[in-house]
This record gives sequence, C-alpha cells and structure tokens, in this order.
Amino acid sequence: MTGAGAPPPRDPAGGGRATGSVPGTVLLALALTGAIGPFATDTYLPALPLIVDEFGVSASTAQLTLTAFMVSLAVGQLVIGPLSDRMGRRTLLILGSVGTALAAVLCALAPSIWVLVAGRVAQGFFGAAGIVLSKAVVVDVGRGAGVAKAFATLMAIQSVAPVIAPLVGGAVVPYGGWRGVFWLLAGLSVVTAVGVVAAVPESLHPDSRRTGGIRTTLSDMRTVATYAPFVARVSAFVFTFGVLFAYISASPFIYQDMVGLSPTAYSVAFTVNALGILVSNLAGARLVGRFAPEKILGTGVLGMVAAIAYLVVVVALSPAGTLGLAPVTVGFVALTLSVGLILPNAAALSMQATQGRSGSGSALLGAAQFSLAALVSPLTGLAGPASATPLLAVMGACAALVVVAVWAVFSRPVVSRPARAT
Repeated sequence: MTGAGAPPPRDPAGGGRATGSVPGTVLLALALTGAIGPFATDTYLPALPLIVDEFGVSASTAQLTLTAFMVSLAVGQLVIGPLSDRMGRRTLLILGSVGTALAAVLCALAPSIWVLVAGRVAQGFFGAAGIVLSKAVVVDVGRGAGVAKAFATLMAIQSVAPVIAPLVGGAVVPYGGWRGVFWLLAGLSVVTAVGVVAAVPESLHPDSRRTGGIRTTLSDMRTVATYAPFVARVSAFVFTFGVLFAYISASPFIYQDMVGLSPTAYSVAFTVNALGILVSNLAGARLVGRFAPEKILGTGVLGMVAAIAYLVVVVALSPAGTLGLAPVTVGFVALTLSVGLILPNAAALSMQATQGRSGSGSALLGAAQFSLAALVSPLTGLAGPASATPLLAVMGACAALVVVAVWAVFSRPVVSRPARAT
C-alpha cells in the first residue's frame, strides 16, 4: 500500500464548508440510477430456465447473459467514471439511463441467445453510469461528515434492490415470461432518466473539470490508484464486499442443502439477513453526525470478524446434516449488520481520498468491487453444495485483508498537496 504523491485537492462545488449534506431528492434520484445494475442482475434469475427452454441452449450458455452483464458493468465504470471528470456528471447519467432502457428493450425482443447476450452487454455498460456517477455526485455536492451520511443513506436505498429483485422477478415471470422482466427493466430505466432530469443538477463545475485526452485519463487513474490512502480505503471497501458476496453466493447451498430449507423458506431467510444491511445503513447515517466515519468503520470491522469467528464455531460444532437454522441466521444477521456499517463509510472515505478525480476513483472502486465478486463466487463452491468450508475460508481471508486495510486507513491520513497546472 505504497504510492506516489497525493492527487491535487479540489473543492468540487467551490464552497468552503467543512460539512454539508446532499439534498434528499438528489439522493433518491441517484439511488435509483445506482440500483438499476443490481436490480437488472437479480430480477431475471428466476427466468433463466425459461431462457434455456426457449432458445434450446445449455444452462451454462444461458448464464453467459449474467457473466457478460457483470463484465460489462465493470468495464463501463472504468470508461464512464474518468470521462465524467471531463464532461461532467449529469449528461452521462441521463445517457446511461436512456441507454439502459434501450438495451432492456433489445433484450426483451431478442430473437436468439446471442442477441440477448449482446443486449446484456449494452445493459451492463450503460447501467454502470448510475453506479459510478452516483458516488461522484455525492462527493461533488457533499462536504465532510455529510459525504459519509449521504453514502449511508444512498446505500440504504440501494440495498433494497437486491432484497426485492428476486421477489419482483418471481412475480413477473408467471405472467410476462422472461421477456416481461426486461420490459419491466426498460420501464424502470425510463423512470430513473426522468428522475435525473428532474432532480439532479450538474454537480461538477466546468472550472473543476479535468482536461486532456486518453493519456491524461490514464495518468489520472494511475495517480489515484497509486495514492496510498485511497488504496487503503478502497481495499477496506472491496474486501468487505468480498465477504458479503461470498455469503450471497453460498447462501442458497448453506440454507437449502445444509439446513434443509425449501426455496421459498430460503427466500424469506435471505430477505431477513439482507434487512440487516438496510438497518445498519440507516443507523450509520445517524451515527455519522456523532462519530467519525473511521470509528464507525473500525466498529463494523470488529463486528464482522466476530461474526465470521462465530460462524466457524457453529459449523465446526455441528455434526454433518444437523446445521441449525437459528444459529446460522444469527451469524449471518450479525455479519450483514457489520457489513452495513463498513461499506458506506469505506466508500465515503475512498471517494474523499481522490481529491479532484472522483470519477476516476469511483470507477476504480466499482471495477475492483465487481472483479472481486466475479472471483469470489466460484471459490465458495469448490467443495460442493454440502460444505461450508470454502465459504468460511474465503470470508476469513477477505476479513484479514480488511483488517490490514483499516490499519492502513488509520496510519495513512489523506494529505492535501498544492495542485499542479494541467
């Protein structure tokens, strides 16, 4: 976690306040644009078997629609984030929402599996705009503790998406089929575009925008990516997300194959656990005004480590085939409550460490987040559906890296240096 010099400081909106909040209407519009990506990931999962049947392809081929979407989501953030540091945020947010809507229409009308995959690539790329730019706008508009509070509120709203998405998809598929899900996503994307137009002003003043071409863009990203305080804060966020995604990936097998729940009962258990993130996000938004984000971050990390240690003990002491619902749920709820305290504060601290390159910083954060998620998912199933050992190993490794990152956060404060001419 060593790096070059600090990026030049900038006051995005030209103000001098130490703290400042983001208007509620702006937060709501940003949360909706940022939630389209997760919603588009989870909503159509119940329809995958129907896609297999209609196009006569294998399950692995149908799952390419998910893989293509995730890869495109990561790549889109790397492109759109730095571009917004030069063009501004609002126009790209609108184009992203409109593009996501058109891509969803293409998916809904797809005559073949490969057209559907192409539509998902476009949907992921344009959907990346909401994810990467919602963070950048918060940093542009907010100040000090207001940024951490805004991130907590933003993530609280966005965390609802993965909770309700499978339920919404399950309700739409019986009546509209898998194509009906994409028509729904098209309509929601139109709603987000209207929300951005109505509520989100341009947050990056022309005088604060970066200049130059691709070489300057790459230089900006390299400068941010090698700035030690940014790396420490992003590492805390990304590896915490790795813990969360490991749980998400393995939870169907833990609850259904090891605990013995039905798919419906699993959905209820998953929803209960997911509410833990929502509750702690909302609580964190209130705590930010009283405690420094770093202290809340540290508290969340202690809770996460304790929850993983508890789960290791529960699994180790449970004979094969006797894993209990209550002990496992207690551990997972404690885990999600802790993660909900870490993620918004780590994200806020990461974005504040970009100092003038928030688009590039948000792109790096998002790309690292989804890349790790793509790596973690298959690792949790290495020992088969009846073993929790890979899950606990992955969560333990990620948690250890979070502890190292948080130590670096406390030992490497953000230091502003005089801006250089560009």
